[in-house]
Amino acid sequence: MGTQMTDPTGCGGHCGCGESAAAGAVPRINGIALHAAGERHGEAALRELAWAELLRQQAVRLGYLPALQAEVAPALDEAGREALEAMLDAEVPVRQPDGEESRRHYDANRAQFAVGQSLQVRHILFAVTPGVDVQKLVRRAEESLHELSLPGVPGGRFAELAATLSNCPSGASGGELGWLSPHELSPELAKALFFRPEGGMAKGLQPLLIHSRFGLHIVEVTGQQAGRQPAFEEVREQIAARLALQSRATALHQYITLLAGQAEVSGIELDGALSPLVQ
Repeated sequence: MGTQMTDPTGCGGHCGCGESAAAGAVPRINGIALHAAGERHGEAALRELAWAELLRQQAVRLGYLPALQAEVAPALDEAGREALEAMLDAEVPVRQPDGEESRRHYDANRAQFAVGQSLQVRHILFAVTPGVDVQKLVRRAEESLHELSLPGVPGGRFAELAATLSNCPSGASGGELGWLSPHELSPELAKALFFRPEGGMAKGLQPLLIHSRFGLHIVEVTGQQAGRQPAFEEVREQIAARLALQSRATALHQYITLLAGQAEVSGIELDGALSPLVQ
C-alpha cells in the first residue's frame, strides 16, 4: 500500500509561490517545529511536512515508531515510512465494495469504461499565468469564441486565431491536437468532451469556454471514434479497485483531519475535526 499526501492547490511549492515568511514563527505540531528556523517552504510543501509530522507523532503514540527527543520534525527513513504504512493499514483498513455498489458505479459512469474512444480536437489556449489580467483574458477568449460561432465565419479563421492568440505550441499548427483519448487530456477537458452529464461525446465547436488547470480553452471537435463499450463483467475488478482506492483516500483524509483537530497546531492553518473516523 502506498500513501501519498498531496495538496491540490498551488504549484506544489516548486516556484516559491505562497512561501511562509521566514521572519515569522516556525510552524509547530504539538511543540515540534516543522522545519529549522530560517528555512522557507511553499504552502503546499509546508502542509506536507505537517501531515507527515502528525502521522509520525501518532505512530509514536501507538508504538509503531520509537519516541525521539527532537525540537525539529525528523525526516523519515525507509523503515520509518514502512512503520507509517503499517499503522495506516491497521488504523484505516480498505473497505471492499460489494457487487451491487460496483454495478451502480458502472451504470452511472458507462462512458468512462469505453475502450478505444477518441476525438480529433483542436483548441486555442488562453493561459492563466502569474500577473495576467484575468478579466481581460476572459473577455478576449469570449470575443474569439463568439466570432468563431458566427454564421459564415471563414473556414481558416480558427487556425488564424490559434496562431496569433494561443499559448499552446499547437497554435503553430492551427491549434491541432490530433486524435486523443480521455486519458490523454486533462481531467477537466476529458469531462467536458467525453464524460458529459448529458451523455455522448462532444462534437463541433464547443459553445462555452472550457476551464482547466492550464487556463481557458476554445475547443472544436472535428472527428469522433466511438470505441467499444465493455460489459460490466469485463470491468468488474477494475471498478472494485477504483472504488476501494476512492474509499481509502477519503478515509485517510478523515483520519489525518482527526489528528489535526486533536493536535496543538501553531503557525499554519490545517483543517481539523473532532469527529470519529467514518469510512
